[in-house]
Order: sequence, then C-alpha cells, then structure tokens
Amino acid sequence: MGNFELSNELLPCLHEELGLECLSRLPYTAHRLASRVCHRWRHLLQSPGFYYHRKKLGYTQKVACLVLAFNAGIVTGPKKPAVSPSYGIAVFESVSQSWDRLAPAPKYPNGLPLFCQLPSCEGKLVVMGGWDPVSYDPVTDVFIYDITTQHWRQGKDMPAKRSFFAIGACPGRILIAGGHDENKNASRTAWVYDLRNDEWNQLGELSQERDECEGVVIGEEEFWVVSGYRTESQGQFEGSADVYGLKSGEWRRVEGVWEGGRCPRSCVGMGDDGKLLNWAEVKVKPGVGVGACGISFGGRVLITTGSEYQGAPHGFYMAEMKEGQNSKVEKLNVPDEYSGFVQSGCDADI
Repeated sequence: MGNFELSNELLPCLHEELGLECLSRLPYTAHRLASRVCHRWRHLLQSPGFYYHRKKLGYTQKVACLVLAFNAGIVTGPKKPAVSPSYGIAVFESVSQSWDRLAPAPKYPNGLPLFCQLPSCEGKLVVMGGWDPVSYDPVTDVFIYDITTQHWRQGKDMPAKRSFFAIGACPGRILIAGGHDENKNASRTAWVYDLRNDEWNQLGELSQERDECEGVVIGEEEFWVVSGYRTESQGQFEGSADVYGLKSGEWRRVEGVWEGGRCPRSCVGMGDDGKLLNWAEVKVKPGVGVGACGISFGGRVLITTGSEYQGAPHGFYMAEMKEGQNSKVEKLNVPDEYSGFVQSGCDADI
C-alpha cells in the first residue's frame, strides 16, 4: 500500500490513459470502497471531471430519485392515517426495476422537510427548502448527497425562507425562482446556487409573482419557470412562463404554454417538439389523476398517480416516450414500502 501511495500511476504498470479507462468502468456501487484505496483514487473518483468523463463514455446510469412517503404499511380499505407519513428519498432503476432507499439527511433522521425540492447535479442530489416536519415552519436548509461516497454534507442556507418554488439544475448550478415567503406572499425573485463554491447569487426578477410554479431545464440552454399565481389571485394558475437563458443571462416571458387554472407542480415535461407536456394527462388509469408526478429519464418517464382512497397504494407507471408522445405505458409492481405518495423527484446520472 505504501508503494502504491507513492506511485504516480493510477494503476501500476499501466499508462495513465489505460488506468483511467479501467477506473471509469467501475460500477458506482464500488466507488465508495475504491475511494479508500489511496488519496489519488479518492480525489479522482469524487471529482466533477471524472463524473463527466464517465458520462461522456456512457458508463453512467440513469435513475429516478423520488421524495416519497414511507408509511408503516398499506391499508386494505379507506382509512385516515393517525400520523403524518415520513418522507425519504427512494431510487428507482428502470432496467432491473429495483428500488433502494437512501440514508436520511443528518438534521432530519425521522423524515425530510415537507414539500422540499430535489434536483440532481453532477452525481449529487440536493435537498432544499420545505417545511420542518415537526413544527411546519419553513426552512432554509440545503443538504447535498454525494452518490459516489454515499455521504451527506450541509450546504449554504438559502438566501431566504420560501416554499413551493420552481427549481432546476444545470452543470454546477441549482436555479430557483418564485414560490412564497413565510407570510404567504408570492415571490418574483430568482437565485442560483453554485454547488462547487457553495455560494448564492441573485438572477434578477421574473415578469410577475409566481407561487406554486414549476421549473424545467431544457438542455444547457434555458430554465423555464412555468405557471404559478400572484399573491392576490391565489390558486388561479396562469398559462404563461418566464424563461431564463443560461448563456445570455436574460429573462423573457412566454404566453400560452400551460393550461390556465391547472396546477403544474411535479407534472411538467418537455417534448421533442419543444412544447410543454402535462404528465397528468397520460391516460394510465381513468379517474385517478390527482397528485400525478412525472420524472423523465433515459427516454422513459416514471409516472405516479394518486390513490383511490386515503392510505391506499399509489399507482406507478413507466411510459416509453417517442417524439414527445407516450407510445407504451406499463404498470409497475412496486413493493409496498415504496408505494406511498410521491412529493417530488428528479432524474440522476450515477
């Protein structure tokens, strides 16, 4: 081990390029153990450059990550739960259709904040905002989960308390906009969190206040803040959107991109034709569309629907997408532990 630590080679007797290619092929489940081999391996495996190298070579894997209610069990008939469910992060891998649950964030061992947001960026998951699960007070906490090391760390708090805001991720950055403050006043401000430098900076203002809006990032070009409503018109969702150019740094307003009066939370997608999609409109089960959530990853969409009665399992479906249209919808058999209400989610490359 001592000789290996002193070596300048990633792998003894192999050229640097070959050593990098070998380590790039390690499955992500082995990264935590491999990081303990030597300091150089740890620095490499935990670096953004290594993540992008694996992604470029096609060695990363698409998964869906959900903020999901973990209940004590699923009841067999209508029943009002005696206690609120505890929220945690579930990870779904579509090829093997396997489920896993992440360790809880350090400050919230008994459940994540209610209505927290979950974007992913460079092999990391970020839990941001929401309500304290005990006091229901809004929080400014930011927690970052490194998928490689399987460890949590705390990031810099949000600039102010806000809930039900739009969120999106692009390389190295998390963008937020709209939502409302602790006094229920809708906001029009936008901020960006630099994940690498642990810093917040303001992104200017939206064209109007947008509470309960939804965020969508299009490639590495634009951040869309869809629908929402003003303080004085609570619940009256608008059809417009504000769009931020990630390269130009400028905002523009777009009209008529969403069905007015319909909540966009967790159900906005983008088709290949550049038009917004509503995952709640995918006909997976007649009459059960309340609380729909859609997460697009790897040419597929994981769609969850509301339950038929309180406490019943929620529906989980996988849709194959072609040219922005659902060509095939398959119902998933989900273990009881993972069949609770999905609050929000994102896709991630691991």
